[in-house]
Amino acid sequence: MKSALLCIDLQHLCAVRGEGIFRQSDRCPFSTADQDYFFDRLEQQVLPNVQKLQAIFRDKGIEVLHIRTRSKTKDGRERTFWQKRAGLLATPGSRESEFIDSVSPHDDELIVNKTGSGPFGNTNIHALLVQLDVQQLYCCGVHTNTSVESTIRAAADYGYCPVLVADATAAVSQALQDSCVERLQGQCCETIETAKLVEDFKHHLRSVG
Repeated sequence: MKSALLCIDLQHLCAVRGEGIFRQSDRCPFSTADQDYFFDRLEQQVLPNVQKLQAIFRDKGIEVLHIRTRSKTKDGRERTFWQKRAGLLATPGSRESEFIDSVSPHDDELIVNKTGSGPFGNTNIHALLVQLDVQQLYCCGVHTNTSVESTIRAAADYGYCPVLVADATAAVSQALQDSCVERLQGQCCETIETAKLVEDFKHHLRSVG
């Protein structure tokens, strides 16, 4: 069974202090406590773990895909109703659409631009994964209870075998993180921790190059 790593919404829109959905304004839906928790987890645990995952997948010659929220149009008119309602807009060339440097794509790694919570209903990701002959999807990124969960549920419905790398994901509270992992585990995905996955790959797969 061929695998791929899906790195979800690790971009300025969704995961950078003071930018995108965390820009300080009347529309910002997150409290100071929410943001402090999220960015502590993101910076201390999630991004370092995603770096480890990307490194081992690249070393073993396994696909790393980068899924981000980005419209095709300048005004984002093709976004879903719910993205428009939430004010989620990352247009081509905008800062919001840029990846976080430490976990950005390397070389010719594939990028999937979505206009909804998950990519399966609004991109060619299914056809892409079929062409790559990928069946198992290791999922990391943000936010656990929105884009990551949506991706996993749709992937399961499409017949893939999703795996949530739990300590390489973040929500804006521990309660949201825990409840999401609990409802996904065994229902539409398996879960694993970064250290266990990296160790398994080191011992059971050959490096390339």
